[in-house]
Amino acid sequence: MLDAPKFLSKYNSLKSAALKNRYITNRCIEPLLTSLSNQFSQCVLGTSEGGMSIHSLQIGTGSKRILIWSQMHGNESTTTKALFDLFNYFELSDSKALLEECTLFIIPILNPDGADAYTRLNKNHVDLNRDAKVLTQSESQILRSVYKEFMPDFCFNMHGQRTIFSAGNTSNSAVLSFLSPSENDERSLTPTRQKSMEVIQVMNSALQQYLPNQIGRYDDGYNDNCVGDYFQTQGTPTVLFEAGHFPKDYNREETRKFMALALMSALDYVANNSVSGIDYKSYFDIPENDKLFYDVIVRKAQLSSHNPEIFNDIGIQYTEVLVSGSIVFKPKIVFVGDLKSKQGHFEIDADFKQVSHPDFEVLSNGNEIDFIMIEFTKNLLFSNNNLM
Repeated sequence: MLDAPKFLSKYNSLKSAALKNRYITNRCIEPLLTSLSNQFSQCVLGTSEGGMSIHSLQIGTGSKRILIWSQMHGNESTTTKALFDLFNYFELSDSKALLEECTLFIIPILNPDGADAYTRLNKNHVDLNRDAKVLTQSESQILRSVYKEFMPDFCFNMHGQRTIFSAGNTSNSAVLSFLSPSENDERSLTPTRQKSMEVIQVMNSALQQYLPNQIGRYDDGYNDNCVGDYFQTQGTPTVLFEAGHFPKDYNREETRKFMALALMSALDYVANNSVSGIDYKSYFDIPENDKLFYDVIVRKAQLSSHNPEIFNDIGIQYTEVLVSGSIVFKPKIVFVGDLKSKQGHFEIDADFKQVSHPDFEVLSNGNEIDFIMIEFTKNLLFSNNNLM
């Protein structure tokens, strides 16, 4: 069993310092790929729809074969950072036993065009996670070809999720979420799904001591054009990983650390156990994600001097925008009304005072603002892009 405290004690020394913040592209990872030892077998699988290289790595000699891919959605980069941290771990003798049991095939950025443009979609504005069956895009075709040739025993599908998600109906953000995808509309509890669930409950158990009640379970509605659902129907246990929001960690550096721990817990379990699917039931103890969070909530705001007896809450979400090679978070009002049932990652109590902005007569949905005025006091919604 993985010694989680020992792994985390080493984590800062394993962390790939060259990868930070949210904008991770081929330009970021290619120098790191060249520095890896020769125990990693590397190749370019082909090119994206925009002509960019899709890199792969293979490591390990074991009979248990695990296929891992990240940044299928180009703006979901946290798992890519965690993978490169694990590459440093694989260079240590600590990983020798694992790599004797397992062979890992890893695609660190499946959608390099989307990563470069910092968008979910690829060059042709296609969501690759809705292209599993029809295979209209070169990236999808490459992943399918790898799947057929490598013949994995497990697939790990790496993603990132928005800050809106809570771990169930609680005030806890879902720092990490997992899913055993369905194989049909009935969401049947198949043997393949049970194996995925067994791996997920092991990760949840390892993470709870560090993230109590902050792990979520993603909705398992079936879509036959989603990659995880498709591979699951082919009899390959597939686990969806979602990197979420750790409090005040908009650059996802804390989330990255716990994602690395989750991955190592899963790999260690597969390496050292025969995953039968028998131990799946505690998967359902993980609360299903709810959408309870806004980035900022301004409570009890008077918005119009013409209606001084009317008070509202203001829900604000940050929009991530690529500006000169960096991600800038821009606050935008997305809801005005009663938010008593919602949570804010950051909350401002207007205390029934007038809330305004000089650019707008009355604040309303769609307004992009970087501060608010509460009577005569200016309240920033971010400071030097270090979010509140």
